[in-house]
Amino acid sequence: MAKAEFQLETLTCPTCVKKIENTFSKTDGVGSTKVLFNSSKVKIEFDDSQISSEQVKDTIVKLGFPVLKSKFSKD
Repeated sequence: MAKAEFQLETLTCPTCVKKIENTFSKTDGVGSTKVLFNSSKVKIEFDDSQISSEQVKDTIVKLGFPVLKSKFSKD
């Protein structure tokens, strides 16, 4: 599994957290999603043979959350 962490511009409410978590819970290739409301971070584990880190980032942006920076790692 690959891992990615995204620093978002801001998360304004708990509904934002649910929106991100619900989207990725239905996304093929995503193993787990953890949204840290207070620090505006999203941590995702995913199968990079099914979905790329760029696709994960694009999905977050399309949901309306600008990504300030990201980092990726592969186990």
